[in-house]
Amino acid sequence: MNLMIMTSMVLITITTIIMMLASLLSKKSIIDREKSSPFECGFDPFNKSRIPFSLRFFLIAVIFLIFDVEIAILLPMIESMPTSGVGSWSMVSCIFIVILLVGLYHEWNQGALEWSS
Repeated sequence: MNLMIMTSMVLITITTIIMMLASLLSKKSIIDREKSSPFECGFDPFNKSRIPFSLRFFLIAVIFLIFDVEIAILLPMIESMPTSGVGSWSMVSCIFIVILLVGLYHEWNQGALEWSS
């Protein structure tokens, strides 16, 4: 038990030191307006360099990632069925699926799944 505590303390210390060093070394010392502006053949840019990003696309991508991760969690549940009890397995999987369906229903009511509006 002491070995595990000591190892975790050493790992936490090492990661904290590495994060502090990375934070200190990555700071830019001089912020120049000309260097941070977009360069277009030596002239001032004609158009804005930032293209507006569709928030709807971002929401659909996040919803896709959430459901993708949830599917990745559901697949091992099929493999764990023989090793666990049928009652506990079915209860856990039903609760998980109900949570997924409630989340989908909420997103549908909020209009996050409607692309053209």
